[in-house]
Amino acid sequence: MPSKKRRRKEERPKIHPKNKYSDNPPDFALLASLFPTFKPFVFYTREGRPRIDWTDFNATRELTRVLLLHDHNLHWWIPDGQLCPTVPNRSNYIHWIEDLLSSHIIPRDNSNEDNVRGFDIGTGANCIYPLLGASLFGWSFVASDMTDVAIEWAERNVKNNPNISELIEIRKVKCSQNTLSSEGLSVESSYSEEREGLPSSSLDMPAGEDKSYNGPSILVDVVRDGETFDFCMCNPPFFESFEEAGLNPRTSCGGTYEEMVCPGGEKAFITRIIEDSVVLKQSFRWYTSMVGRKVNLKFLVSKLRQVGVTVVKTTEFVQGKTCRWGLAWSFVPPATKIVTPHVTEKNILSFMLEGIQRQFGAIHVLRSVESFFLAGGASCKLNASSFVVDITASADHCNALLNNDVKHIDEVASCSNVQEAPSNLCFSILVFQQIPGTLLVKGSLQHRDSALSGLFSSIVQQLEASLRQKFCKEKTGTNYI
Repeated sequence: MPSKKRRRKEERPKIHPKNKYSDNPPDFALLASLFPTFKPFVFYTREGRPRIDWTDFNATRELTRVLLLHDHNLHWWIPDGQLCPTVPNRSNYIHWIEDLLSSHIIPRDNSNEDNVRGFDIGTGANCIYPLLGASLFGWSFVASDMTDVAIEWAERNVKNNPNISELIEIRKVKCSQNTLSSEGLSVESSYSEEREGLPSSSLDMPAGEDKSYNGPSILVDVVRDGETFDFCMCNPPFFESFEEAGLNPRTSCGGTYEEMVCPGGEKAFITRIIEDSVVLKQSFRWYTSMVGRKVNLKFLVSKLRQVGVTVVKTTEFVQGKTCRWGLAWSFVPPATKIVTPHVTEKNILSFMLEGIQRQFGAIHVLRSVESFFLAGGASCKLNASSFVVDITASADHCNALLNNDVKHIDEVASCSNVQEAPSNLCFSILVFQQIPGTLLVKGSLQHRDSALSGLFSSIVQQLEASLRQKFCKEKTGTNYI
């Protein structure tokens, strides 16, 4: 008799755990009681739940204003028609940047860890990222934009917060004659706290279509000679036309033509950032951008591999029904991990995987082990009958695995391309069935005298985290790096 239990749905990534709204989403009723100007925009469902009309620009703007004032002590406003950001979603991006900087994957030249300097590409009239970064962490910013309205109101928002105003510089980008714009237009975009997302995957560009960005400068000619930054960030124009941007009638957070649209959409815009990063190289520790469509993320990661970056990181931002992706890369050589001698004392390490979802068995875990090491470039030999994978990894492969700098499986060369040498790390991973829903995974180091043997424990720990995230019902947290 078939089981009546519903198959457990795969858990989606959650809001960043450091986000102020992770455990305490905005309380509309409380905000209405504290701010009389917000109260008229709040109504109640039959169940007594407070709501706002997401199609009302005035409501979404007032919500952003009171959240920034109540939760961040920031005084903020934008004129009609300008893009109105949602605070929890933007906070996710800021906290991911914090994760990248604190991971120390990319070393700092400056020993002063507190002096973090960022660059916000296209800050808009709202200037939301510099305001949040400066108020939360004391970071300094250069914030760029090209329109007079954006520059004027970004400067107002900075000056209205004198406690952080010295940390933020607003810089105007010179527009070329070829810049396509539509001054005075406004758009009801598909951005909201409930669904700050793209209308549907049907809007994705055809795979064969390739359009180049021909707008004003983004980084090159805007970053000054000798300037260095810890990171840049960007909420790019997602759409190719104003018609695309207005397809979601349920939401409205404003947005001008310049904020929402460019030929080629986000794919062309971020590609130009990548091209600029090739010129500027190590002027930034991290180059980052938000991405709205997963198909574009895959294309952009492939593009980064082609230009020879040292590290690529991606993450998924989830806020309510909204789904965005973060893309980060660097040309700075990653820091070498130092492993203390006592780590090499054990040549057999094991861990239990409990709470395995019903549809997965030992063979699925075994194949995932193989994929994990292949994605780092290591050589793998899988024996399905014995449930064992033999791995040979060079120093570069070990660093890639430890830094989570993995490639897509279809980009990896043949698994036999790594020759076993004394300097390589050689080990085996075995998977044992225990009881239903529980597996034992054991790592066995073959040559303790290898120069890389000290990395064995760390690599097994990385594997464990990867397998738990993929197969176990109980999640220990979301990886934002």
